[in-house]
Amino acid sequence: MGVYLNPGNAGFKSARAGKYVDKSGLIAVVNDTIGKDYKLSCISRARRFGKSYAAKMLCAYYDRSVDSSDLFDDLEIAKDPSYKEHLNKYNVIYLDITGFIGEVGIKNTVSSIRDSVISELKNTYPELSETTMLSSALAEVVERFDPEHKFIAIIDEWDAIIRTKRATEEDQWTYLEFLRSLFKNSGLTDKVFAAAYMTGILPIKKDGSQSAISEFREYTMLNPRNFEKYFGFTDTDVRDLCDEYGVSFEEMKRWYDGYSFKTVKSVYNPNSVMQALTNKSIESYWAMSSSATGLLDYINMDFDGLSDAAADLLAGKRLHVETGDFQNDTTSFTSKDDVLTILIHYGYLSYDSESKTVCIPNEEIKIEFARTIKKVKNKKTLERVKESIKLIEDTAAGNAGEVARQIEKLHRQECTPLHYNREASLRSVIKMAYFAYRDYYLQFEELPGGNGYADIVFIPKKYTDYPALIVELKWEDSPETAINQIKNKHYPDALKDYDGDILLVGISYDKDDDEKHHKCVIEVL
Repeated sequence: MGVYLNPGNAGFKSARAGKYVDKSGLIAVVNDTIGKDYKLSCISRARRFGKSYAAKMLCAYYDRSVDSSDLFDDLEIAKDPSYKEHLNKYNVIYLDITGFIGEVGIKNTVSSIRDSVISELKNTYPELSETTMLSSALAEVVERFDPEHKFIAIIDEWDAIIRTKRATEEDQWTYLEFLRSLFKNSGLTDKVFAAAYMTGILPIKKDGSQSAISEFREYTMLNPRNFEKYFGFTDTDVRDLCDEYGVSFEEMKRWYDGYSFKTVKSVYNPNSVMQALTNKSIESYWAMSSSATGLLDYINMDFDGLSDAAADLLAGKRLHVETGDFQNDTTSFTSKDDVLTILIHYGYLSYDSESKTVCIPNEEIKIEFARTIKKVKNKKTLERVKESIKLIEDTAAGNAGEVARQIEKLHRQECTPLHYNREASLRSVIKMAYFAYRDYYLQFEELPGGNGYADIVFIPKKYTDYPALIVELKWEDSPETAINQIKNKHYPDALKDYDGDILLVGISYDKDDDEKHHKCVIEVL
């Protein structure tokens, strides 16, 4: 058993010793690729979404130097017909690229990988010929010494060199050429490898318009295909955990859900879910995890509309994005769409492949955006932040005239005549107007209370002195009618456990008025 050749099952054994959510079904998906034309898989998903756990699981399953049956016999994979066929039947080459970078630096990573793996091969097969070519050494092992056991390559954090700002263009292409030398020659690949599984955050860097290592089939946050339900926790996973730990499923969903794929409509951040359960505290754990770069670095890039797009996203808007031109690295940005695309891969945005739109997925990421948006350099965006904070202050102080003026201004700016009077547009305007609320409030939409659902409710955070707000916007009645609806349908019942002040905020305008002047009434409950 070595470090890079057949590393054993200790990593997965450690994972199973703690609270483990069964994602072993992923093994069956990889098993289905073994020996096929599509046996090379590159799975890119957001940080803290279980990439390294999956790599350790695959090592434990395929590594022929150990018996891992006791780790898998009670898991989902044991029910699959392919389970026994591939269990501990292969030589595994395991590479953690971040480990090499940390040990020897970027420029020495490729030579260190080559030398380290060849050294371990020679320890296992002493008669191996002297060579500095890893592909030749692997081929000789299969041809001369161990024809019954092909290799499975498992490469964790494969894109670490592509993501780091310290890597030059030459460093990146040297590394990509090394990977090509292992997997580009189809004859050699078929002879040596039963399968390969690379995992990272970014898809494979492009060489022009094509993947630099085109032999790999890619599964990404844009299109994970048959790996969908293994990209994170599902509703079923989280509901079971909440039942076990006695935690509110609805709160977990609001904080950590929001990623959606074609067949799996709810995907949660596994790291945040598990931290919330073990720490017994539902909060943001995003900022506590490592990141290749900060959100601010991307939002501050000098592309037209980018900073405003961040504010619109924070206000709850879905934005259209074209992802096809992104070069899958952290330097070759040419447009706002490129920046939004990398934010999808990093998990800051959730992507809908049918509408080609993005949104902020959940409360945890909204907090991250809210922290960031105040630091952007764009003057227009900073002005929007100031206006939103002032609106919150005016509302809390009962300055109804100012509230009406600001809502009217934003409504006119953001809504086309075609959508001006739509219910969804009105709710969107309120969300955009109050988008800076996160320093002061928790926001709830369609909150059930009494005989209906309150449009938008803001509940103050414990450390603030602000009152709770129940906001209703009407487009053909008076603001008094909006207030009466809040009362008559008993919306405040949703806040029956809240013991602070509550303000009822009614806003309206006359749709037949050419100027569509807005009016506001604010009443203390």
